[in-house]
Amino acid sequence: QVQLVESGGGLVQPGGSLRLSCAASGFPFSTHKMSWLRQAQGKGLEWVSDINSDDSTDSRDFVKGRFTISRDNTQNMVYLQMNSMKPEVTAGSYCAYGAARELGGQGTQVTVSA
Repeated sequence: QVQLVESGGGLVQPGGSLRLSCAASGFPFSTHKMSWLRQAQGKGLEWVSDINSDDSTDSRDFVKGRFTISRDNTQNMVYLQMNSMKPEVTAGSYCAYGAARELGGQGTQVTVSA
């Protein structure tokens, strides 16, 4: 059974930083693409960043240069380091696995506010 447990969200001031973590289990982690998605209140799920099994990464333009995705295959963990955060980043954050970016957890809330 696939499980993805997100953590690390919270309240941060504009310009601040957070590091999200996702603990994965139930599938061969090292061979799967992992992703971070977000969902702002009243809006649909939105892709943020991918990291492939070869550690190559891709991110949507509005987070490039500010957010960094990484993974640790020895611990089955994926991370999202978020810097220079802006209020419009406020959203529930979810990690996903595989080419279809399937969800498997409850997410973690990120709120950027003064």
